[in-house]
Amino acid sequence: MSLNTRKQERDFTAEVEALQAEAEQLAKNGKLEEAIEKITVLEKQTRNASDMSSTSTLLVLIARLCWEANNLDQLNNQLALMSKKHGQLKEPVVRMVDEAMAWLPALKEQKEQGNFRSGKDRWLELVKTLRDITEGKIFLELQRARLTVMLSAYHEALAETAPKEAPPTPETSPSTKPEDKDKSKAEPVTAKEHLDVAADLLSDLQVETYSTMDKREKTEFILEQMRLESMRGNWVRVRVGSRKINRVYLKDKDTQDIKLRYYDLMVQLALQDDEYLEACQAYQEVWDTEEVKNDSAKELSVIENIMIYVVLASYNNEQSDMLHKLYANTALQKAPLHFDLLKCFVTKELMRWSGIEGIYGPALRQSPIFAPGSTLGKKIGVTEKSQKDAEKFDNPGDARWDQLHKRIIEHNIRVIASYYTRITIQRLTELLDLPLLTTERTLCKLVTDKSVYARIDRPAGIVDFRKKRNVNDVLNAWSGDVSKVLDLVEKTSHLVSKEYAMHEAVKGKKISA
Repeated sequence: MSLNTRKQERDFTAEVEALQAEAEQLAKNGKLEEAIEKITVLEKQTRNASDMSSTSTLLVLIARLCWEANNLDQLNNQLALMSKKHGQLKEPVVRMVDEAMAWLPALKEQKEQGNFRSGKDRWLELVKTLRDITEGKIFLELQRARLTVMLSAYHEALAETAPKEAPPTPETSPSTKPEDKDKSKAEPVTAKEHLDVAADLLSDLQVETYSTMDKREKTEFILEQMRLESMRGNWVRVRVGSRKINRVYLKDKDTQDIKLRYYDLMVQLALQDDEYLEACQAYQEVWDTEEVKNDSAKELSVIENIMIYVVLASYNNEQSDMLHKLYANTALQKAPLHFDLLKCFVTKELMRWSGIEGIYGPALRQSPIFAPGSTLGKKIGVTEKSQKDAEKFDNPGDARWDQLHKRIIEHNIRVIASYYTRITIQRLTELLDLPLLTTERTLCKLVTDKSVYARIDRPAGIVDFRKKRNVNDVLNAWSGDVSKVLDLVEKTSHLVSKEYAMHEAVKGKKISA
């Protein structure tokens, strides 16, 4: 679809070709201003005549002559000026911006070589000029997105070298205008401010609505949004961004690298919220990639993480179903130690924490999940209100190890509830190998979560796991039992009659013989 909505009135191709050679010669002779002036006169005629091709050629020519003359100030001025001309056609502006964007890598290379240390940052200046041109223009949304990625990466790089705290500012005089204060505050100084600017730049763009952007580029842009938001601890936006990515697209063979990056972020998000079942599901998706399956070391690590996180997940129907499905998967036996731990949670038998700690502790405590000094899943972006809770997660490895202990206790209580209808609290504490207070708290938590049904009679010191039934339930159960008995009596009567008939038939044959 063409960006030119007006009908072309005249073709200036011949005039443009003649002027192009003349303008190039003038620029080589150092008469750049004269060349631009002549081009501008013809550009007005081509623009008014809606000659899109000729206007595009002239706009690109102006930008190219400024670039070849190394007059970057004139380049920025002409880019801004030509884009704001009255009745300017869209296609020429797009081609001019594309031409200017092609020079950004060269300016970036000059910047890295230190050519701009004593003066202006020409690369940054051109990027900001192009972003100003593309602002609010739908036909330049793709170019604006790419420029924003560059500017965001620039601020992220500055965040690595910027100070953590802002230097003390001198006291301002009363004559200082409020506008000047606002401008000084707008400039990022600290590492956090640069990181916030980098994240905000990308978050302001809703690329999921861009029809001109390639699906892969769009997905990578959203992943970059998620990554920067995770770095500054804004996990709500990370979750929102994760819902914008089509997971079906990630199953293509050409998107395996994007898939691994996406699910790595999903694991980080799950660990921030202690959603271990989500982490397990993410690692199952990681396992289903050729890159991981072709590398035995990576595959073994992923398999171990799958089994550990499903064990750490809180008990519910989904967790129980996944636990049994994973246990039925023989491929998980490549990690025998972790598979045996998984088997302990599937089997309805009591587990002693001392035994689990002795058998599995030395290996598990060396993994990043349970290592004492591990930073995996360390809470980022904790607010002041939850600062007290955040202190518990200074050592996430130890916190997850305690979580494993709790999961074993909860498993033991469910096993006891399946075998006992009533049990004394003293006996329950002996079976769980826990203090009385810890036993009661854990049992109350499971009752609140509706994992088990239990009522504690404190004066009698008895825990009752039987659900109380109302009159209708008792009557229905009695009626069902009576029906079963009558069916059994009727079936027995038929069998006895059958035996009598067979006995009489055999007896009659003997007499006749």
